[in-house]
Amino acid sequence: MVEKGKIKVFKLSFEGKEQILHIYGPGHTFGEVPVFEGKNFPASSMALEKSVIIFLPRDKFVNLITTTPGLGMLLLADLSKRLRDFTMQIENLSLKEVPARLAAYILTLSKEQKNDKQVILPISKAQLSNLIGTTPETVSRIFKKMMASSYIKVQTKTIFIKDLEGLLELSDSGSLS
Repeated sequence: MVEKGKIKVFKLSFEGKEQILHIYGPGHTFGEVPVFEGKNFPASSMALEKSVIIFLPRDKFVNLITTTPGLGMLLLADLSKRLRDFTMQIENLSLKEVPARLAAYILTLSKEQKNDKQVILPISKAQLSNLIGTTPETVSRIFKKMMASSYIKVQTKTIFIKDLEGLLELSDSGSLS
């Protein structure tokens, strides 16, 4: 569990291309696969900033879940949400164009940060490009087009949402004029 900081969970291709699967902050768990399946964690993880991680050995974790059924239900709910997020990520990466993926990510941040006027990018633009499956140059180019179309305004890591409805439409259609 992440107590403090930010953890990136990712996969690397044989060619060294990185695909970010998740970025977790305080309160989020990761690495549960070995607990339930008894096999190695199927991805890699790395701290993006100074972090504190709480590690529970498998036997103690299983005992905790067994003796605290409510905890097991919370964990199932969290794993179900992640499965839903993965389904959306696969859909976005395989079926949507990059502008739609970027718009969808901004909208996800808006929900997470509970702010439909502005969001703070929690990661670098290079990490963002890995997360949505493109290059940093493409992210910059699409940000410029989204600003020219008055969907957003970008200042460093702050994205001001100027047209929420337009972003919603873009996340579905992927069409940037």
